Amino acid sequence: MWGVILLFVGLILLLENFNVINFYWRNVWAFWPVFLIISGLNILFNRNKSQTGNLIIIGVLVVMLGFVFYKGQQPPVNKNWIGDKFTKDLDIEINDDKDDDDDSVQKLNFSEPFTDADASKKTTLIITGGGTSYTLKGETDDLIKADVERKKGDFILQKESTDSTNVITFKMKDQNNKWSLGDGGNDVDLKLNKKPEWAVNMNMGAGEVNFDFSDYKVRSFRFDGGAAALDIKIGQLLPITDVTVKTGVADVKINVPTGSGCRITTKTGLSARDFTGFIKNDKNTYETPNYKESSKKVFILLDGGLSNFEVNRY
Repeated sequence: MWGVILLFVGLILLLENFNVINFYWRNVWAFWPVFLIISGLNILFNRNKSQTGNLIIIGVLVVMLGFVFYKGQQPPVNKNWIGDKFTKDLDIEINDDKDDDDDSVQKLNFSEPFTDADASKKTTLIITGGGTSYTLKGETDDLIKADVERKKGDFILQKESTDSTNVITFKMKDQNNKWSLGDGGNDVDLKLNKKPEWAVNMNMGAGEVNFDFSDYKVRSFRFDGGAAALDIKIGQLLPITDVTVKTGVADVKINVPTGSGCRITTKTGLSARDFTGFIKNDKNTYETPNYKESSKKVFILLDGGLSNFEVNRY
């Protein structure tokens, strides 16, 4: 029962985020006694462990959720609701932000200089912010360089260093606007120095990522995102590379070299999987034929709700 309810709520939130429907949650509160009825039926039939009873419960629940879905899209008759004033004030705050009303593109350049000591340091790059298209191609004499075509939001590049590590944070802040894939976003062209060993961590909502790591010493790549398009290419300059991808609704493509052994572990739920050239060990584990004997390995963890995961060898 609760699995059906969670799927229903998740579907409504997803459709709202992509502006497919307008759902008025206040209309749902009038039907809260339905869940008491469903819970009562669940207790009653579960005592007898009746399969027919379970089907009746699911049937009644689906019918009632369908009715709630219909009523939730109807504009509320009663306008005196606690959320109305909050929504009105929020809309005024968003629309009154004059800086974000300008749709012109502003070009920005960020960089951190490279020193001889940086070559031996482990460098972590943290990227946060959605509504942005990120690309990585080519190298730079700086430690990092970012060329930005900005439409919305503010970007910040920071560096913290110790004797053995560098932590670089590239952050996009936008508190007054909701971003969606391909709708008024920014473009960021990143270039990294090839000498240090890199760990790249990304946290973003909607957006696009196209990273070619084949010429970089990337020890790990971690991606946490929502509705995103991710396309990355892994190299083989290090003995071990860890790739972790956690998404909601995303299109994920990962390319690994044929010379490296690769193991994929999945927690993908309803997601589609295409792992050409991999051998399936069990329900959630896949390996390349050369995994055991290869001296260089790529470990991939895929965790997604409703995504498309594709891993290819090049």
